[in-house]
Amino acid sequence: MIVIGTKCQLEATVTEELTAAHAGSGALPVFGTPYMSALMENAACNAIADGLEEGQSSVGTKLDVSHDAATPVGMHVTAKAELVEVDRRRLVFRVTAEDDAGPIGQGTHERFLIMADKFLAKAEAKKG
Repeated sequence: MIVIGTKCQLEATVTEELTAAHAGSGALPVFGTPYMSALMENAACNAIADGLEEGQSSVGTKLDVSHDAATPVGMHVTAKAELVEVDRRRLVFRVTAEDDAGPIGQGTHERFLIMADKFLAKAEAKKG
């Protein structure tokens, strides 16, 4: 069962592979926005994992975040997700990220509950 208020927190240490320069989303060796976004989304996935029914999964449908402060290589980052709204199969999360010095990002993330087999079959059908 998926319950409003469910939370998850994930952590990472910024490495060269997690920088904007490595992702191609910038030229500097600081924590890349794509990686911050992915850590936030991963926290949301993990927050509801135990509440999914058999054969059910979720897919990300919207991510609206700001990346407010740079984090250099070697620093620790924590992303948090809290489920704040459930509208049938649509789930809305409040997501935040911080490093050892304070907040670095925030926003919302939406996921949609799906049946994995049906979803994958529809995706494969696009091949013709």
